[in-house]
Amino acid sequence: MRKLCVGLVIVLSLCCQAASPQKPPTGNPKDFKVKTCLHSVSYAGVWRGQARLSVDEFLAKAKDLGFDGVMLMAKRPHVSLLDYDQAERKALRHKIESLGLELVCLAGYTDFTAGVDKPGVPNVEIQACYVGELAGLARDLGTDMVRIFTGYQRPGVPLDKQYAMVVEGLRLAGQKAAEHGVTLAVQNHHDIAVHHDTMYWLLKEVNLPNVKAAFDAWAPALQGLSSNELRAAVLKMKPFIVHTTAADYVRLPQYYLQHDLTNFLPGDTLVRAVPVGQGVVDYQTFFNALKEIGYQGYIAYEMCEVLDGGGDVENLDKTAKKFLEYVKKF
Repeated sequence: MRKLCVGLVIVLSLCCQAASPQKPPTGNPKDFKVKTCLHSVSYAGVWRGQARLSVDEFLAKAKDLGFDGVMLMAKRPHVSLLDYDQAERKALRHKIESLGLELVCLAGYTDFTAGVDKPGVPNVEIQACYVGELAGLARDLGTDMVRIFTGYQRPGVPLDKQYAMVVEGLRLAGQKAAEHGVTLAVQNHHDIAVHHDTMYWLLKEVNLPNVKAAFDAWAPALQGLSSNELRAAVLKMKPFIVHTTAADYVRLPQYYLQHDLTNFLPGDTLVRAVPVGQGVVDYQTFFNALKEIGYQGYIAYEMCEVLDGGGDVENLDKTAKKFLEYVKKF
């Protein structure tokens, strides 16, 4: 009888956790408040010339710069599942709390269309299990949100087959995350559903209360949306937005010499990172639109591309401070 009661308590506990997802915007502009968060990918040595800090060094850096919270990259060289047992998790949580920082979310790295050409390998199931493990890690570290991606589009495979894999993956991952009371924030980053209209449709089709959106402005900007269209995108995505990450870029035209024409022909445009407010992304419109819908989440900042001024710590710090100055006016 006692075992049965314990089992019922556990089931009820999981149900309560799953029933309390991250809250979308209220719709009241008065509820908007700028809360800043620094993504650890900014100091992970990922891009050419970028400095690499340890997790502890990064946390101290975020505190010293004046950020309210952090977003931790859930892979090496930062917070990988392979490296964090229960003791490591407890120590990291204590470190974050002792600095007075909020762990806003873990940054997961998914691609639900990977392996679409090898159907014998249950890639969607594997990634859903990975997300479930990330959700457990997130809960142990003191956050109830994990950022994930959809999938890259593979050539030669019907789009709807790939789209269906993303739907299945998000549903399975969402169910696993719900066991830990964790919300999945799907970022408009990978090819599948990167446009806001398709993302809106996708999240409605997945139809889970804990599968929401980490909706960013840089993807719509690079897609060519106007200021009015960007505002409309935020208004449409309002029911789902629980997180956003800011980064700004410039376009650098590329040309190649066609010798037989003695002429330069246009090539693909190169994109490079610059401080927020100095690139092509209309953050004035985007942040005002977030305010208009009563967004209550954090605004994360990342330096996740070759950066103007280089990737040494001094320039990274200077660029991060410019972001903090920029968001003060909203």
